[in-house]
Amino acid sequence: MTAALCMTALLLQQPVAPAPPVESPTEEVIIAAPEPRYVAPTLRDRIGRVWAPVYVNGQGPLRLVLDTGATRSAVTAEAAARLQLPVREAPTVLLRGMTGEAQVPLVDVESIEIGDLTVEPAKLLVVQDAFGGAEGVLAARGLKDRRILIEFRKDHIEIRRSKNQRAPEGFTVLPIRLIRGHVPSVEAVVGRIRVKAIIDTGAQLTTGNLALRDALLARSRLDDKPDQLVGVTGDVQEGPTSRVPPIYLGKVRVSNAHITFIDLYIFRHWRLTDEPAIMLGMDVLGVLDTLVLDYRRREMQIKLVQ
Repeated sequence: MTAALCMTALLLQQPVAPAPPVESPTEEVIIAAPEPRYVAPTLRDRIGRVWAPVYVNGQGPLRLVLDTGATRSAVTAEAAARLQLPVREAPTVLLRGMTGEAQVPLVDVESIEIGDLTVEPAKLLVVQDAFGGAEGVLAARGLKDRRILIEFRKDHIEIRRSKNQRAPEGFTVLPIRLIRGHVPSVEAVVGRIRVKAIIDTGAQLTTGNLALRDALLARSRLDDKPDQLVGVTGDVQEGPTSRVPPIYLGKVRVSNAHITFIDLYIFRHWRLTDEPAIMLGMDVLGVLDTLVLDYRRREMQIKLVQ
């Protein structure tokens, strides 16, 4: 068995017209600090993550990182011991993370409760660490009829059944496509280059594939500095981090963004090496006021800080 758990943490150029729509002004957000605080800062990287209160076998709540890029939920070995889960008797599966893969236990649990959603029975991966301070990761897989509401400035998260409601006034709406049936992606633009943007609330940094880097270098120089990512499997991958032209998400323009360019294991696993692609991490997503992922409507609804 294999499980993909994505936490960190086009060889052809595609020139396009400028991204801002002509019918309405573009909203802009500027990333002003390299280490902004969003929902709850972690000990390892000091980048805020989206924490979800989760009950396992009626015990909790556990503080799990909501990871829209993960296929299976996981808890740390310490949390598994506290819950008295049968880790030693559990079979192992191949865990595919952002930077590599590893064999980890897969334990059976009676129930997992998130908001008004109860999954019973269920299975949990057991990992050694989930980004200092977190007790695990909550995968978005299985939320096909759910609506995730994250209000960053209010430190508030809701996971409820979608009522198919439209976005309120003032929100930008982008249709999402689900990679492998569960990983949300939207169409975005970096400068003048169209990219596939994976929404990854489990990643601390926005990463790009080498196809995007090649396309950007064909237009201008990049001011690189070395960086690295540590995945949940413990594997480390290195690559340059560069300030990039504005990222456009529909009408929303994100300025002063940086992208770390790495030939990530997960890009190859998802077959996203031949076209420009990015994984939008919390350094970009966390500067929003509100983020809604409505899996029933297949929409991402975003609102900027007023």
